[in-house]
Amino acid sequence: MAAAQPKPLAGAAAVRRLARGCWSAFWDYETPKVVVVRNRRLGVLYRTVQLLILLYFVWYVFLVQKSYQESETGPESSIISKVKGITTSEHKVWDVEEYVKPPESIRVPNAACRSDDDCTAGELDMLGNGLRTGRCLPYYHGSAKTCEVSGWCPVEDGASVSQFLGKMAPNFTILIKNSIHYPKFQFSKGNIANRKDNYLKRCTFNEVSDLYCPIFKLGFIVEQAGENFSELAHKGGVIGVIINWDCDLDLSASACNPKYSFRRLDPKHVPASSGYNFRFAKYYKVNGTTTRTLIKAYGIRIDIIVHGQAGKFSLIPTIINLATALTSIGVGSFLCDWILLTFMNKNKVYSHKKFDKVCTPRHPSSWPVTLALVLGQAPPPPHPAPWPCPFSAPSEQMDSLDVPASEPPQQDSMPTDPKGLAQL
Repeated sequence: MAAAQPKPLAGAAAVRRLARGCWSAFWDYETPKVVVVRNRRLGVLYRTVQLLILLYFVWYVFLVQKSYQESETGPESSIISKVKGITTSEHKVWDVEEYVKPPESIRVPNAACRSDDDCTAGELDMLGNGLRTGRCLPYYHGSAKTCEVSGWCPVEDGASVSQFLGKMAPNFTILIKNSIHYPKFQFSKGNIANRKDNYLKRCTFNEVSDLYCPIFKLGFIVEQAGENFSELAHKGGVIGVIINWDCDLDLSASACNPKYSFRRLDPKHVPASSGYNFRFAKYYKVNGTTTRTLIKAYGIRIDIIVHGQAGKFSLIPTIINLATALTSIGVGSFLCDWILLTFMNKNKVYSHKKFDKVCTPRHPSSWPVTLALVLGQAPPPPHPAPWPCPFSAPSEQMDSLDVPASEPPQQDSMPTDPKGLAQL
C-alpha cells in the first residue's frame, strides 16, 4: 500500500500564483484610451488647471526666471578704493594719512598671576603687550597681580581722552573702482564712465544722473544704510556697500548696469561685538628715550561686496524647459481622471469605459485576411466569437460582439489571388 503524498501548502501555492501573475503583468503593454466625458464642471476644471500651468511656465519660468538662458553666477571682480577729505580737531589738522589705518584688536585674558611660577621668563603671549620677564608684580590698584612684561609703559588702560573728528567727516569722499568679468561669456565691464574730460573731478554719485560716477560721500553711505552718523562714528561700525551686476547678455552691453545698496554689517544691539575700533602708535624721542603715543581709534569701516549673475540664450535649457512645460500640462488630465473615477456619481461606469483588456488571439482563424493574401493563401473562415480574456468586464458595461448562432459563417466575397501580391 503506497504512502499518502503530502499536499503542498496553500500559502506556497498562493505565492506561486502571485509570482506568475506579477511576471505575466510585467510584460503587458498599456496604451491610453480616449474617452470623451461631456461634463461641463469637469471640463471647466480641466481647462483651468491647464491654463494655470501654462501661465506659470510662460510668465514665471520663462519671463521672470529666464529659464531659456544659460547663466553664470559669481563674476570675477576687482576693487580699488580711495578716501579723500580733511577735518580738524581742537589743535590739529587730520588728513588721509592720519585717519586711514589698518585694524588691530588686543586683549590679554591670561595675564593674572599669583607667584613668579605663573610667569615664564621669555614667554610671548600673542595677545599680550611684550615678552614676560618671569616676575609676578602687584597691579596698580588692589591686591591683584599680573605678569611683568618688557614693553611700552604705561600699558593701555582705556583712560585716554578721545578726540571726535565727526565735524567734517560726513563730507569725506570714497572712490570705489570696480570691474567684473564673466569668463563663460567673455564679457567685462567697469563702473566708471569712459569719458576723457574731467568728469570724475566734478561729480558725485547719483543713481539717476551719475550712475557711473562711483564717488560716494561718507555721510551719504551712512544715511543710505539707515544709521545716524554721529552715533556710528562715536563707537564705530561696519557698513557694507553691495554692488550687484545682474546682466541679460541677450541685450546690449549698455543694459548691464551696477546696482548699489548699503546696510550695516556688524550687530548693532550686541555690545560684545558691535562697533569698530583699532589701535596704532606714533613714535618719537624725548631726551634720547624712544617714546610712543598709542591711539585707540573708533571709526567706520567700509566693506565692499560684489555679486551678480549673467544669462544668455541657449538652446539646451530652452528645450528642457519646454519639454517640462508640455509634460506638466498632463497634470490636469491626471487630476480630472482621479476626480472622474473617484467622486463622480457614475464612477464605475466611467471606470469600465476607461480601462479595457485585450488579449492576443490564439485561434488561427483570427489571422488577418491581408496576411493570408500576402502568403498566397485563402483567408480562413472567421471564428464565431473573439477569444475571451482571462478577466472580462461585466457584460452590461462592456461592448461585446454578438453573432447569431443560426447564421453560418460567411466567406469573404472578394476572390483570392493565388499569386499573393498580384492584386495589392
